[in-house]
Amino acid sequence: MAEISQPRRPILRNIQSILQREMVREFLAESMSTYVMMVFGLGSVAHMVLGDQKLGSYLGVNLGFGFGVTMGVHVAGGISGAHMNAAVTFTNCALGRMPWRKFPIYVLGQFLGSFSAAATTYLIFYSAIDHFAGGDLLVTGPLSTANIFATYLPEHMTVWQGFLDEVFVTAMLQLCLFAITDKKNSPALHGTEALVIGILVCVIGVSLGMNSGYAINPSRDLPPRFFTFIAGWGKKVFRAGDNWWWVPVVAPIVGAYIGGIVYLGLIHCSIPQQPQRLENSAAGGQKITASPVVPLTRISSTPAPNQPAPLASPMVPLTRISSTPSSTQAPNQPAPIASSPMVPLTRISSTQAPNQPAPIASSPMVPLTRISSTPSSTQAPNQPAPLPSGSMTLEQF
Repeated sequence: MAEISQPRRPILRNIQSILQREMVREFLAESMSTYVMMVFGLGSVAHMVLGDQKLGSYLGVNLGFGFGVTMGVHVAGGISGAHMNAAVTFTNCALGRMPWRKFPIYVLGQFLGSFSAAATTYLIFYSAIDHFAGGDLLVTGPLSTANIFATYLPEHMTVWQGFLDEVFVTAMLQLCLFAITDKKNSPALHGTEALVIGILVCVIGVSLGMNSGYAINPSRDLPPRFFTFIAGWGKKVFRAGDNWWWVPVVAPIVGAYIGGIVYLGLIHCSIPQQPQRLENSAAGGQKITASPVVPLTRISSTPAPNQPAPLASPMVPLTRISSTPSSTQAPNQPAPIASSPMVPLTRISSTQAPNQPAPIASSPMVPLTRISSTPSSTQAPNQPAPLPSGSMTLEQF
């Protein structure tokens, strides 16, 4: 037994290394998410058609596809983004949001998942399909069952009317998808994207889905149509409705591209940018934050030789601070400090002896109009000028 199990380990490791490759993971993610979406969606259509409007309804179809999309996003949203739609994948590649080399991988995965879902639905409802039409597999008419798997043009519309309808509906889908996932606009809350996208699909169905069946997805329509061709419905699945089959393939691609351009060109590019905050080094290792929304009239300072310039505070605008050292003040005695968070200061005067620090004005709630500092002749060299503390927007020193 040990001899048999040893050769298997390298094989399992090789399989794991293959599955961990980015392209393989994205292929499987798109395949599984599309499979989940289509199983729920096609199953809801089968209930409506085979249940004779008693076990299912048109609203049930919209809910089935809508919440099927939600489950699909939860399955693969963190791996491939869960496009589940060749038109969405094409638009993201055409607009530079993902590389073209991923396009065939995504589309092949979507087609495989959709085809497998059609086969699964057929096996689940095989006896009901056989009983509904008396063993006949019909494409058109009141007993047709091909419409469980793909969309067909109604009698009241022409092919080009259906084409324009699919273009418009898919454009609305792509425009809203970009809005839901745009972090710079008003995106869905984190963790609710899947639910919101599912609601979007449901809303499109209940409001715009009557005319052409809102395929809005080549991966949703073409693979199941191929399955019905193979399973016994025959060539009529492509010929019905004046060769309608190509419209759900081409029109969604055109519509998604238009919807993406409209959103990016009219909405995304006009979103205002966040104001930038600039930090510059100041004397003493402090930082001055420049903010364009807090204007100041002027800060004037005439320092003595080798004396640092005063620093202004954006939250303490004072009318005037005047400092004139006095010979009557005792040496090494601290100067008066004026501080009032709610009362504006009109003037602070201090007369101090040499080598004594100048007064400091601080008021976090009173804006500053002007700071003037002119040291007198009695002030010793290398004495710091008055410093209003804090950070502010500076127009001029």
